[in-house]
Order: sequence, then structure tokens, then C-alpha cells
Amino acid sequence: MNKIKSLQVFYNEKKVGTLALMKNNIVAFEYDNEWINNGFSISPFSLPLKKQVFIPKIDPFDGLYGVFSDSLPDGWGRLLVDRMLNSQNINPREISQIDRLAIVGETGMGALSYKPEYNLLEDKDYQEDYDNLALSCKKILNTEHSADLDNLFRLGGSSGGARPKILTKIDNEDWIIKFPSSLDDNNIGELEYLYSVCAKKCKIDIPETKLFPSKISSGYFGIKRFDRKKLSTGTIRKVHMISVSGLLETSHRIPNLDYNDLMQLTLNLTKSFEEVEKLFRLMCFNVFSHNRDDHSKNFSFIYNEDLNKWELSPAYDLTYSYSINGEHATTINGNGVNPSLNDILKVAEKIGLDKKKAEKIAIEIRETVRKDLEIFLSK
Repeated sequence: MNKIKSLQVFYNEKKVGTLALMKNNIVAFEYDNEWINNGFSISPFSLPLKKQVFIPKIDPFDGLYGVFSDSLPDGWGRLLVDRMLNSQNINPREISQIDRLAIVGETGMGALSYKPEYNLLEDKDYQEDYDNLALSCKKILNTEHSADLDNLFRLGGSSGGARPKILTKIDNEDWIIKFPSSLDDNNIGELEYLYSVCAKKCKIDIPETKLFPSKISSGYFGIKRFDRKKLSTGTIRKVHMISVSGLLETSHRIPNLDYNDLMQLTLNLTKSFEEVEKLFRLMCFNVFSHNRDDHSKNFSFIYNEDLNKWELSPAYDLTYSYSINGEHATTINGNGVNPSLNDILKVAEKIGLDKKKAEKIAIEIRETVRKDLEIFLSK
């Protein structure tokens, strides 16, 4: 693989700027002049819209700015990329971050794409049989060889998160379908689906979800992608998104956030108490449903191009989970072990939400979760 020294960054075919590899594997970025005149800041705190060569620190994203690190696969997707590189006698340890962005090319989550693209795959026709894919995922996770590696890479090599998944189209709309990881119960798909149904009842903004049938489990969880928008013309527009991890240049592997921080961040970025209330509902749901893997990559903001403003993204990765030491990855008014209704209401009070309304929302969500998810919470 020829080492790549620079990449052009695009947003829906418009050039955003250029990435260039410097000494010590630092990747500098500069906006394109046309984008400065007509675009928006892709990372408001780190990359303000101005003529400048921006140079990141080496940590926490190995010499990348967080917004570009968000484009890279992690967990499952990174495993597939490294297996593909190994299969072509390329040492993954010798590949730079800019090389990895070239491998992502146009397939990354969010709206940013990178040229020139480095293609690890030949063009072939592939079949999508979910049960076969689930079994192939299991083989890969157990470090066994899978003849389906090319197929899995094509379908999931640009995805984030720990759980095996594929990015696919259903009726010309983009979906993510997940499979069990080696640590998951075989019926994890049904659990996540029931969580999504309950979240909708709790008036949480979440994309359409489905439970796809299986002969070897109770089904596979699918969720429609919110970073792809079907226009009235039928064309698909990519939606720019940035995780809280990317926005704040902080690793999601180190729990260092509180919901008080997230509330303030949401208000600062969106200038909207409606968005703050959306986050408050999500916090309540996470607390009462025991979704403790609420780290900084599990919250994102999307840029609404039509209204030229930032919004909290729809919710994702809602499931029964733990973080480090069984605590919440994001603390609730300082409490990650056993947050109470009082902690929840303190967060509401500090950001300026109406106390009575906040209490009503929290109690409604608590009762809905207890009723609908009792089977999982009584473990």
C-alpha cells in the first residue's frame, strides 16, 4: 500500500478542505477557500471557520482531530479493516491514520468523505443472509478464519461500536443491522428492539427500528440511519454529525463527563432548550433502564443544513449495559453508582429546566420503563 501524504475532505461532493500528514504522524487540516465563504464549521470548538492551518495534538486520537477520528471505524469495524490488511500482507501497525481515512473513503458514518480512496476490495456480487453473516461474525470474533471476510468488510468495515454490524439498504433507505458479540446473549437483538420501542413511548427521538427475523435467534436489531436523509427528489443526502467525544477532543474510553457538562454543551451548541429537554429525556431513560454505557461516543450532534444550525442527534445504542466498575460512563450530578431522582432533578435545575415539568417527565419515564422493561431490570 502506497503511503498517503494528503487527502481532500468532501461533504456531499463539496470540498471542505485538505488533510496533510506531518512529522510524528500528526495530521494537519486547512479549510478550502470556497468552503470558508459558503460552508460551516465542521467542529465548532476545534476548527472555527477561518483561514488557518490547524494542527492537532497527538492525543487522544493519534494525531487526528476528533471530527475526522469519528469517520474511522472502531471496535468491530477496525477489527475487519485490520483482518483485511493482514489478508493482503499489509501490516496494520504500519498504516497511518491518514491511510485509514483513505480506506474509509466515501463509506464512513456521517457526511465527510476522503479522496483519493484506497480500495481494499474487488467488485463482486454479495448475498446478505443475516444468519450466515451472524455465524461469520462469530468466527471472526473467535479469531477463526472466515471465508466471508470480504463480504463482512464490505458491509461493516466502516462501522463504529463494539458489536458486529452491517450497513445496508432496505427499500432504498440506509439501515444498520447488528449481530451478537462474543459476550452477548444470543437474543440481544430482541432486547435492543424492545428498548427502542420503550424509548419511543418515552417520547425519545429515535429513528425507525425493526427486529429482522432469524432461524437461530429471536431476531436481529435494525435501526434506520439518521446520517442519511432521503430528499423529495429521491436522492440521498449525507448528514454531517460529530460525537461529543469528537467535539470535545476526548477519548470515550476514559469516563470524564457528567450530564451537567452535556446539558451545558447542548445549550451552547444548539442555543435551544428544546434540545436540552431531548437530552434530559435521554438521561432519564438511561438511568431508569440501566443503560450505563453512556460514554461520549454515544451522544452526537447533527448539522441541519436547511436551518443552518446544530441539533442533538436521535438516540442510539440504547440497551441494558454496564460501563467501568458497573457505573454510568457519564455521571448524573456526580453520581455514577446509583443515581436517584434527586440527582436527575439537580441536573435539570442547574441547566434551567422547569422543575415541575422535569419531575413529571422523569416520573413518567421511570414508570414506563419499569412496566415495559421489567423482564430485563429484575435480573
